[in-house]
Amino acid sequence: MSASLDVLGIGNAIVDTLSRAEDDVLVAAGLVKGSMALVDEARADQLYELMGPTTVISGGSAANTMAGVASLGARAGFVGKVKADAAGKEFTHDIRKAGVAFDTPAATDGAATARCLIFVTPDGQRTMNTFLGACQALGPADIDEAAVASAKILYMEGYLWDPPGAKEAFLRAAKISRANGRKVALTLSDSFCVVRYREEFLSLIRDRVVDILFANESELHALYETADFDTAVAALRAEDGLLGVVTRSEKGCVVASGESLVAAPAFPVDQVVDTTGAGDLFAAGFLAGYAKGLPHETSAALGALAAAEIISHVGARPQKDLLQLARDNGLPV
Repeated sequence: MSASLDVLGIGNAIVDTLSRAEDDVLVAAGLVKGSMALVDEARADQLYELMGPTTVISGGSAANTMAGVASLGARAGFVGKVKADAAGKEFTHDIRKAGVAFDTPAATDGAATARCLIFVTPDGQRTMNTFLGACQALGPADIDEAAVASAKILYMEGYLWDPPGAKEAFLRAAKISRANGRKVALTLSDSFCVVRYREEFLSLIRDRVVDILFANESELHALYETADFDTAVAALRAEDGLLGVVTRSEKGCVVASGESLVAAPAFPVDQVVDTTGAGDLFAAGFLAGYAKGLPHETSAALGALAAAEIISHVGARPQKDLLQLARDNGLPV
């Protein structure tokens, strides 16, 4: 892996299978619209049978973010576990072709490469069902100390808190990053994930393990157990030394710290096709700007631009050159 990175992401290495579906399909399958549920292989097979025509694209929250960071011209790396199977080879090929350094050894035995079955309803909302598979084999031994120490920002997804080995890898990486004076960023990933691990996430923030927190409105409300946005933001700003970045869909975002509160607008979109990866790509834009020392407003604008590109098509990896797109829209990169 590169000896010097702007952002190193650690997360679940997943291949996404997407299909369009009406709301009644979700109801019949017992799915909670807009959620991410963990499923076993048998349930994954069952849900796959309910899908119509599918699109298969490499995914995984932090992996999507790193693909976006690289598309914006920053140096990105990724740590995640696949199996040495067809899906694992596809994931490896795709993330490297996206310009992301990826050297985590593939597992030769055990569960198959992870997959996420995503039902996309006519409003663009996505309902995700994830079989973690080989992701659960990620452990502390997969953490490259030199790569972590060299990265300006270590970016990790809340989904890592589900597999025990991945949690240990997260904590080891964070310790290395902090010891080398780097920044540690966490995305809360999903409101249901926050409900499962709320106290642990708050401990990461309050023990100063995390410097930058990414969340959407529902995740922030779950973290502080309040339905009022202003109350939740006030609680976020009260966290000592934390920079909070909160996305609000068409309302844009808020970048909050004890010293400042910046609101930035969303980027206009002609048509919302698929919201899969919107938060991932917003984080990519913000991190790319932050790593280059740009103001929070500019970093947020890059995030909004990247999110707008991703929701205009199916799949959570950029289909346009985000660096050129930023230049075309007068954004410094």
